[in-house]
Amino acid sequence: MVELKSNPKGQVDLKLLEEALDKDVAAFMLTNPNTLGLFEENVVRISEMVHRVGGLLYLDGANINAIMGYARPRDMGFDVVHLNLHKTFSTPHGGGGPGSGPILVTEELEPYLPVPVVERRGGHYALDYDRPLSIGRVKAFYGNFNVLVKALAYILAMGAEGLKQASFDAVLNANYLKEKLKKSYYLPYDFPCMHEFVLSGEWQAKKGVKTLDIAKRLMDFGLHPPTVYFPLIVKEALMIEPTETESKDTLDAFAEAMIKIAQEADLTPEVVQSAPTTTPIGRPDEVRAARNPVLRWKPEER
Repeated sequence: MVELKSNPKGQVDLKLLEEALDKDVAAFMLTNPNTLGLFEENVVRISEMVHRVGGLLYLDGANINAIMGYARPRDMGFDVVHLNLHKTFSTPHGGGGPGSGPILVTEELEPYLPVPVVERRGGHYALDYDRPLSIGRVKAFYGNFNVLVKALAYILAMGAEGLKQASFDAVLNANYLKEKLKKSYYLPYDFPCMHEFVLSGEWQAKKGVKTLDIAKRLMDFGLHPPTVYFPLIVKEALMIEPTETESKDTLDAFAEAMIKIAQEADLTPEVVQSAPTTTPIGRPDEVRAARNPVLRWKPEER
């Protein structure tokens, strides 16, 4: 497996990709829009380059939420796509699941799908095991059925226009917040974003306030902190992903809190460093909690 560094625009570096491609490359995996929230403007060129050496183009569908109704992975040249139902189609996420990621493939790859394949025969469905080119059966064939049903219900309820509107709102919300916050926080990739963008707490770190402090301080404002320290290519990263569901009032409240925290980092950094102060528990030992989780409540011994 080979990892490629991105270019100054936060996208695939075509020169590095060209140097890495040869007849031994089986596939190239790409997230589009990528983790910085940027659309890979050279995706068609990338597809042509990978296919030229006989490789496949695989899409991590984590950010499909930004392009529903506007762009199709197959038109970009992808051969395989996995969909993150928890990020796009309103199913649960966190705490280890339940998650589900359906795999979509091109017609050329369809004969190699795991068995059994569900087929519609006449007026009913059947399981097809007679597939000589199949890679075989995989564990948990039926997946998390309840999660799949929830995603299907969401898609049917929204309809094509509703899903397209969801993407429009997600992109609008992200760009709205980006413009409001980029004067208070360093924005390493200052381009129009899709559904998310990544700020850096580098300016605040110079005052002794780390990204983790900023996240903890947000809790004092009654706001759930965003993903922090990811992606790794951004120092002191704060990934802001408002999605399509938040109102303008909520977006403004988040922006005001973030701007206030930036001001505190300049004038009274100790306030941010000691946060949160309004929650029942302050700062637990997160490393210890991850290594030795307490999974059930026990009454105190008397």
